[in-house]
Amino acid sequence: MIKHIVMMRLVELDIREKESQRRLIKEKLEALQGVVPSLISMEVGLNTSDRDVAFDLVLVSTFKDEAGLEAYRLHPEHVLVLNFLRSLVKETAVTDYYLD
Repeated sequence: MIKHIVMMRLVELDIREKESQRRLIKEKLEALQGVVPSLISMEVGLNTSDRDVAFDLVLVSTFKDEAGLEAYRLHPEHVLVLNFLRSLVKETAVTDYYLD
């Protein structure tokens, strides 16, 4: 099994707009469950910290192997979500690792 973790920092928005966009992103990502066959599990968390170094949201997803992760990356519904994110996300941090 492989874990895929993505942390996202959004572009500068007013507080109401940022909260609205964070929730919309969460909804769009979670909607991929049951649509992308290789996606075993997914969790999307919204940051609650007020620290400047904190990212706005995090995605933690699980796949059987790297081929499953690659299938997810290329899946048309995932690509639509990525295209939506491009105008809202200014920075990401990503890591993938195998579970023992």
